[in-house]
Amino acid sequence: MTNQIKWVSDPAHSEILFKVKHMMITNVKGEFNKFNITALTNGDDFNKGSVEVTIDAGSVFTNSADRDKHLRSVDFFDAENFKELKFKSTSITRLDDENFVLKGLLNIKGIEKEISLDVEFGGINKDPWGNVKAGFTISGKINRKDWKLNWNAALETGGVLVSDEVRINAEIQFMKAAA
Repeated sequence: MTNQIKWVSDPAHSEILFKVKHMMITNVKGEFNKFNITALTNGDDFNKGSVEVTIDAGSVFTNSADRDKHLRSVDFFDAENFKELKFKSTSITRLDDENFVLKGLLNIKGIEKEISLDVEFGGINKDPWGNVKAGFTISGKINRKDWKLNWNAALETGGVLVSDEVRINAEIQFMKAAA
């Protein structure tokens, strides 16, 4: 019988970021400051496990108060009516010792779509206080319009203000939960 282990994200050593092309010329970065990630594994094998992510939609931060307010509005996340973004894994496929493909259902504004993310496993180690930690780098791309995040503005010179493609990047450090 395998030993099921619960892992929880360490908020002091984890981040969920996104980048979107702005005005067709540069990328604008944003992040979510409040989220919880839980992984269940059989032993220390993350290939045979599951992952669930809950993100506080109101915690979006882009270093611009006006932009953050707009992202929380009905034009984008509608954080007043849809308080959380959620992800639940459907499969984890090992490519080699360090690389995986994580597939799952992403729910934004009540719309659920499957996405695929690239995952790089950084390893497992014990910190100076005896906590067992596991590290991961995650990347992927989604089309924001799949979740009806449709707001945009045409540019006078052609093109649009905000790209449809959103790049996701995360650094996640899990801590083995107490048994």
